[in-house]
Amino acid sequence: MSVVAVWLCDRDGSMFEDRKLAEEHDKYLELAANITQLIEENIPGIDEQHSEAIGLLLAQRRELLAKACKGKPDELLQPFTYEKPVTLNASVAAKS
Repeated sequence: MSVVAVWLCDRDGSMFEDRKLAEEHDKYLELAANITQLIEENIPGIDEQHSEAIGLLLAQRRELLAKACKGKPDELLQPFTYEKPVTLNASVAAKS
């Protein structure tokens, strides 16, 4: 029997074999949550589902958003595909 180190992201229950990926995912979710909170506090009446979707979208595109804020606004309009990190949860579900 082998022992495998696993990192659990308490924000969404995702499990990772790689600590770096787990930390990146946690930072992404933290940023999305903070953006969501910012939106909800500053846009009265916005639907929670929409504010969460906006928070996730901006967190996924954080690098393009940073470039846009530094004087390259066209960066935000570039084609983009978010690739969710591979988690142990997905591996276990795939084997079932």
